[in-house]
Amino acid sequence: MLEVYERLGTHCHDPVSATVVLTYEQRDRGRLKLTSTDGEEVRLFLERGKPLLVGEYLKATCGKIVKIEGAVEAIAHASCDDWQAFAKACYHLGNRHVKVEVGDRWLRIQPDHVLEDMLHLLGLIVSHENAVFVPESGAYAPGYGHNHGGHNHDGHDHGGHHHHDH
Repeated sequence: MLEVYERLGTHCHDPVSATVVLTYEQRDRGRLKLTSTDGEEVRLFLERGKPLLVGEYLKATCGKIVKIEGAVEAIAHASCDDWQAFAKACYHLGNRHVKVEVGDRWLRIQPDHVLEDMLHLLGLIVSHENAVFVPESGAYAPGYGHNHGGHNHDGHDHGGHHHHDH
């Protein structure tokens, strides 16, 4: 059994000993008991709140490397030719804090008939397909620095709705 506590990121030159194929919901959890593609038991004990990335590498306590792959899962795919309708759809999904994968006038969400109806009413064509779901990680997720373009906070704040440790 491999026990994993360490994340290595998406670049690793060491040989991969095990691969696990995970849905988005599994990648979003910090504690999991899994079976690798070769049948080896893998247990993850990772920090919560930081979803695993497709293509990410982990290091087991024994030193072996584990690679994360995305599982094909049922998703709702919505698209349109109208950038304004697409922007409105993205706005409304974001306003509801929905996990969304965004492409060039297409988006993917986990199946939800209420959201799919809303997308249809906004002018998008909605279909169902099976694909690896890789939603956006969010503007304030690790790796997306919240900077202020060189300005400081002397004499103003941002309305008190969030805090900065500058």
